[in-house]
Amino acid sequence: MCGIVGAIAQRNIVPVLLEGLKRLEYRGYDSCGLALFKDQQLVRARSTQRVAELAQNIEQDGLIGQLGISHTRWATHGAPATHNAHPHFSGQPPRIAVVHNGIIENYEPLRAELIAAGYVFESQTDTEVIAHLLDYVYEGDIFVALQQVCQRLQGAYALAVMCVDEPTRLVGARSGSPLVVGIGQHEHFLASDALAIAGVTDQIVYLEDGDVVDLRCDQLFIFDKVGGAVERTIHTVQAHTAAADLGPYRHYMQKEIFEQPRAVGDTLQDIERIRPELFGTEAATVFKQVDRVLILACGTSFYAGLTAKYWIESIAKIPVAVEIASEYRYRDSVPVPSTLVVTISQSGETADTLAALRHAQSLGMTQTLTVCNVATSAMVRECALNFITRAGVEIGVASTKAFTTQLTALFLLALTLAQTQGRLSNAEESEYLHKLRHLPVAISAVLALEPQIMDWADHFARKENALFLGRGMHYPIAMEGALKLKEISYIHAEGYPAGELKHGPLALVTEHMPVVTIAPKDDLLEKLKSNIQEVRARGGELYVFADADTHIHSEDHIHVIRLPEHYGMLSPILHTVTLQLLSYHTALARGTDVDKPRNLAKSVTVE
Repeated sequence: MCGIVGAIAQRNIVPVLLEGLKRLEYRGYDSCGLALFKDQQLVRARSTQRVAELAQNIEQDGLIGQLGISHTRWATHGAPATHNAHPHFSGQPPRIAVVHNGIIENYEPLRAELIAAGYVFESQTDTEVIAHLLDYVYEGDIFVALQQVCQRLQGAYALAVMCVDEPTRLVGARSGSPLVVGIGQHEHFLASDALAIAGVTDQIVYLEDGDVVDLRCDQLFIFDKVGGAVERTIHTVQAHTAAADLGPYRHYMQKEIFEQPRAVGDTLQDIERIRPELFGTEAATVFKQVDRVLILACGTSFYAGLTAKYWIESIAKIPVAVEIASEYRYRDSVPVPSTLVVTISQSGETADTLAALRHAQSLGMTQTLTVCNVATSAMVRECALNFITRAGVEIGVASTKAFTTQLTALFLLALTLAQTQGRLSNAEESEYLHKLRHLPVAISAVLALEPQIMDWADHFARKENALFLGRGMHYPIAMEGALKLKEISYIHAEGYPAGELKHGPLALVTEHMPVVTIAPKDDLLEKLKSNIQEVRARGGELYVFADADTHIHSEDHIHVIRLPEHYGMLSPILHTVTLQLLSYHTALARGTDVDKPRNLAKSVTVE
């Protein structure tokens, strides 16, 4: 979602700002902009095109400067339009410039107050309220003004601010939305993600909620939410700048699908036995104390959690509840202190999941663990235990390798909980570890099915609706497959447990409705075959991903692609890969923007 990059230096910082925005493009945006202090005034460039077009405009206008802020916007308040793009100015001539991530919940009364004070609004955004409020309270010290304004804001925000009267200062603040400080040689940076400034510094300070920061070229001051000066730890961060080279692939999503054997292998690297310390030094003590698990997640990560429920309950015999994070915090629930609260997030900054975590902690559930792909994220810092997946930077908005590495980590969690509860024998541990080590090879074998799946995609591209069916632990995978198809191809798709066909979805089945079915060789196979016949009897067109020995064959209205082997409890990971390929090639055939689907953002950092 929205990205911030700001800088103050003794050199032209325009290349730094633009490169930072490019590195944040994967998060999703619909407009972008940049503001500079130049020739004793504030100047600005904004665009509803890509960052590349913004860079061309800036070059044509000859914009340079040593103090600047920039932004990629994902529209919330106000349509994607130039007048709604950040940075926003206030003053005549412009005196204040602001970029903002997040949502200001009380912007309407503030807007009314400022209009009454004579301010004219040029946008429909909540952000412009911040700019005018800063101008309204400003009395010669922009840092003090920002502290005052933050006291009046309700909601989530990360802010970068500059003032024409103080060209040697860059100030910022955060509450509920991530913001980091980068420390360079005689220069400082602000960014919503360390990735944005990875090319200029590896010295990063992660600001805490309520922090307000004052940056000069050679000085850094941080004040906490009660106004006291504080020092925050400086971390040396080797942030990968993303694999910009697509190599033989057409899109990042395709590249990331094919990186899954490596990503899963890296996630399992050096794991020679199951031990609680994989999740933190205190894990052994915590895991022995818990008697239930609560999983909090959103989107694709939620489906990973649903799959983990099957694994944990089957292997560890511990009851598991899985909650959509955006719903959990707003309902009355029954807290149980002996619960292990598990959050799942690729970025570790997902606003709804962070809020749900904090809500669970406020209810007295303090045994917390996160499965996350970013070791320096807020989720990792706020959970007592963690497991860091090694998917690497995932640029495509639709999650692929992040999902399969999450599943890998959650399977390890199921095994570890079983072991600490005395429910995993040495023989079982050895067998599961053997399967895990072979998993990258098994995924590679599934990837070899791409040409067959491409043939199916040509048929899917002409459809507008699809149904995905699975049973047992493959039901969440069916939902994930439907989500992938709708995300990037814009085909309406729904995932259902196959046993629910007769309870409603069968009414939709015609020859125009493709029905994708996951058919592993498991205890539910015969029941699944009955569901397949139900669809066939109604004239439905079936596309079945079947294990090699399921004895399901291609015939009229039944198309079958066989996976090389059945993989037992780990089968959901292999079937996930086939559905990713189907979605990707269907979107490709429809000509959509695969890596940046409309209306979606990679990191959802606002509620």
